[in-house]
Amino acid sequence: MKYSSSILLTSWSICAHFFSLFTINTLCFTPNAAAFTSGNETDNLALLKFKDSITDDPHGIFLSWNTSTHFCNWYGVTCNSMFKRVTHLNLQGYNLKGFISPHVANLSFMTDFNIANNSFHGKIPQELGLLSQLQKLSLLNNSLVGEIPTNLTGCAHLTTLLLNGNNLNGKIPVQIASLPKLQLLALYSNQFTGGIPSFLGNISSLIRLSVASNNLEGNFPQEICRLKSLTLLSFSENKLSGTIPLCVYNMSSLSVISATENQFNGSFPPYMFNTLSNLQVFYFNLNQISGSIPPSITNASNLSIFEIGGNSLTGGVPNMGKLQDLYYFVVDKNFLGESSSNDLVFLESLTNCTKLNVLDIAYNNFGGHLPNSLGNLSIQLTQLYLGGNQISGEIPAALGNLIGLNILALEYNFVSGKIPTTFGKFQKMQMLNLGSNKPSGDIKSWIGNLSQLFHLEIGENMLQGNIPPSVGNCQKLQYLDISNNNLSGIIPIEIFQLSSLTNVLDLSENSLSGSIPKEVANLKNLNSLYISDNHLSGVIPESIGECIMLEQIYLQGNSLQGSIPSSLASLKGLEQLDLSRNQLSGSIPKILQTISFLEYLNVSFNMLNGEVPTEGVFRNASGVVISGNSGLCGGISKLHLPSCPVKSKKLVKHKFKLMIVSVIVSVVVIFLMLLILTIYWMRKKTKKASLDSPTINLLAKVSYQSLYNATDGFSVTNLIGCGISSSVYRGTLELEDKVVAIKVLNLKQKGSHKSFLVECNALRSIRHRNLVQILTCCSSTDYKGQEFKALIFEYTRNGSLEQWLHPMALNEEHPRLLSLDQRLNIIIDVATALNYLHHDCVPTIIHCDLKPSNVLLDDDMIAHVTDFGIARFLSDTEGSTSLKTSTIGIKGTIGYAPPEYGMSSEVSTLGDMYSFGILVLEILTGKRPTDKMFEDGLNLRNFVSISFPSNLLQILDPRLIQTYEATTSDGDNWNLNQNVEKCIVSLFMIGLACSEEPPKERMNVVDLTKELSRIKKVFSAGE
Repeated sequence: MKYSSSILLTSWSICAHFFSLFTINTLCFTPNAAAFTSGNETDNLALLKFKDSITDDPHGIFLSWNTSTHFCNWYGVTCNSMFKRVTHLNLQGYNLKGFISPHVANLSFMTDFNIANNSFHGKIPQELGLLSQLQKLSLLNNSLVGEIPTNLTGCAHLTTLLLNGNNLNGKIPVQIASLPKLQLLALYSNQFTGGIPSFLGNISSLIRLSVASNNLEGNFPQEICRLKSLTLLSFSENKLSGTIPLCVYNMSSLSVISATENQFNGSFPPYMFNTLSNLQVFYFNLNQISGSIPPSITNASNLSIFEIGGNSLTGGVPNMGKLQDLYYFVVDKNFLGESSSNDLVFLESLTNCTKLNVLDIAYNNFGGHLPNSLGNLSIQLTQLYLGGNQISGEIPAALGNLIGLNILALEYNFVSGKIPTTFGKFQKMQMLNLGSNKPSGDIKSWIGNLSQLFHLEIGENMLQGNIPPSVGNCQKLQYLDISNNNLSGIIPIEIFQLSSLTNVLDLSENSLSGSIPKEVANLKNLNSLYISDNHLSGVIPESIGECIMLEQIYLQGNSLQGSIPSSLASLKGLEQLDLSRNQLSGSIPKILQTISFLEYLNVSFNMLNGEVPTEGVFRNASGVVISGNSGLCGGISKLHLPSCPVKSKKLVKHKFKLMIVSVIVSVVVIFLMLLILTIYWMRKKTKKASLDSPTINLLAKVSYQSLYNATDGFSVTNLIGCGISSSVYRGTLELEDKVVAIKVLNLKQKGSHKSFLVECNALRSIRHRNLVQILTCCSSTDYKGQEFKALIFEYTRNGSLEQWLHPMALNEEHPRLLSLDQRLNIIIDVATALNYLHHDCVPTIIHCDLKPSNVLLDDDMIAHVTDFGIARFLSDTEGSTSLKTSTIGIKGTIGYAPPEYGMSSEVSTLGDMYSFGILVLEILTGKRPTDKMFEDGLNLRNFVSISFPSNLLQILDPRLIQTYEATTSDGDNWNLNQNVEKCIVSLFMIGLACSEEPPKERMNVVDLTKELSRIKKVFSAGE
């Protein structure tokens, strides 16, 4: 009887509960509460209103939201089985754009509302406070603005509130403390101000609290210590100050504490790890903490991440042998150690930490020798930072046992002896820095085993012998510094074949001999070249002018001869040039004054003569050093050079005779040219007039039959691209057995004949690694007797950039993903191509149709610009750029063409810069400029500028975010790597600067290539 009463009571309780909910729902939201169908209709209408608030649905999520199916079966909707009322609305991660409809509040049975990782904008509706049954509210990673609604207190059952990754501002409202069941509160990565509210300590149910990456100030409130169930506490990257209350270190429930990048001072209590018995992650980098590492850390058996770099800690490092789960141990940039022989004893204890992945003790005061036990550290160790200490003695050969290392930094110490040959086992090594030490002996050939190496720094040592040619095996090397040693012999030609070198090649202050080979031209992407203070002889090769990315050249202190090459003027981004203390002769080339970025030129102590130029860098006496050249004259007055001598009468008479002879010779040459042209035109009249331009004949042609056979009769299976003006086929030429791309023009399209001529004449005379290579052409008739024209190019197996950026839209069977590194390289490649077209071509070529489908990617993912069908040619007429040929009326593609082209303005290089800017924004956002979301005045540029730079995650391509977003051990999302984020911000700035509406405000291509070179260096340092 008692059992039956219990069942009856429980049943009554359930019925009463649902009856009360239904009553509230009908009173508040439905005018007719006659039946449950009214509630169903309310939910149906609320969902339809929510759908109406969506302006962009790239994945077609809402296609299922139609009248043919019940709303409980709509995508993302979950209903309870009894009343068919919505309980869950989960639409996270679908790139939806729109605002949050206040009608969502009519879903009165809803317990879980999740629209995370989308692009919702506007404010959080106050009406959400009416969802009295709501338990989980997840709005993270959107573009929401404004303050947190104060009436969320109506959601009395709320356990999870995730608002991180938006643009919310104001103070954290006190009403949050009225949510009695709240367990997860994530407010990080917003713009909240004020302090950390003390009332948060009243939410006794709180398990995880993160207010990181905001603008919070003041002291840390002691009231937080009341949260006895708290496991995660994060308040990093704010402006908090003062000391951490001691009670925080007594919160035994904590597994994660993150306080990085604040202004906290004081010291850690020695007992803290005894009371923080469950602590796994401890971040306290970049504060002002003093004192020592608490000795109780030896008992922190659950600790996996310990980072306290960038503080003012002193003393030694305790024994760490009991920390079996230790993964990261970072104590760099403190004052640890006493420069004594016992400082590194603790390394022995770390051999028990079998999960150790990163060990960073750099830039402290550690002394003594590296123990042999260092080689017994975890085979999981990938990064070892020991630089900037007082370490002496030899490098133990056992260090070579750490074959998992990809970074080893030992710079700025006092290590001596030979570099162990066991380093040849570091086949995963990417960065090796032994600079500024005292090792001696030869650089052994084992260096060639490090095939993954991209940064090698062994300068400022006592190394001897020759540079081993095996360094040429390091095909990924971007930074090579072996300066300030005692190396001799010639520079191996293999170094100049490392086209991967982009940052630095520093061979200065050695005893190297021989000459600078012409193969220096292979270093086309190198930024800085230092070969000063050696024993080099010979001439400076003209081919150095092909190293178009060079910004610094230091060749001083050698025995170089000959003249200063005029080709240096091709280095448009050159900033510093030092050729002093050599044996150079002749005059200073006047063309050097055209290098607009050149700010320092030193040609002192050579054998130069003649007149010094007066423009460019030569206008600034502090930027030019010319002393020690007795034959120089003229220049600006501040150089204090003698005036150039007036030419003697005898010399003038001699030159007059030469001028008379020159005139006679010129007349004869002109006469002969006219005679040849007359014969040419007379012969031409006897032949049938050709439809093609004479310049096309410079291309070897193939027959229609060859192309027909190469493509299996222009089979659809070989069709790789199709547009209005042409179709592109893959084919194999019979005689050469070579796969090519065949572009067949649609001759019914207006302007196609002229497009054919323009593209032939543009591509036949230009050669660049980032431009598509034309092989031949075909101008004939097909088997039906109709006119046929085609262009044959090198085939790029990775297709177009369009296929990589928009694989879903193009129905790619296996969508491909571009990493940030690849996207950056593509942007650099396209910019390099534009720089060549605009500055190194005669005449200048304007592409006029830059877009992803016209950027092709080869096997190595190198980008090649293609499709010059509407290109324009400019000639330099008396110093001003003017239109030489007008091709066809179309001036580009909608969305990529600059706005001035729509107002009948002439094409210009600045028009290409606009298209490039839009291309960059598309590469970073993954959105086309013609996306249907861009309406009512919104365009791709506005879309970026609205959220930039405060909310990068809202505008970045989501697939890119997935690649670079790091997570904590318990799943919380955190910020991008700082260097990666800096690069992304800089790239967005380039896209915006290039796509300014007024043409004169756009970035020019010279500044562009210089800035991209800088970004590449920052990115390489951060990856």
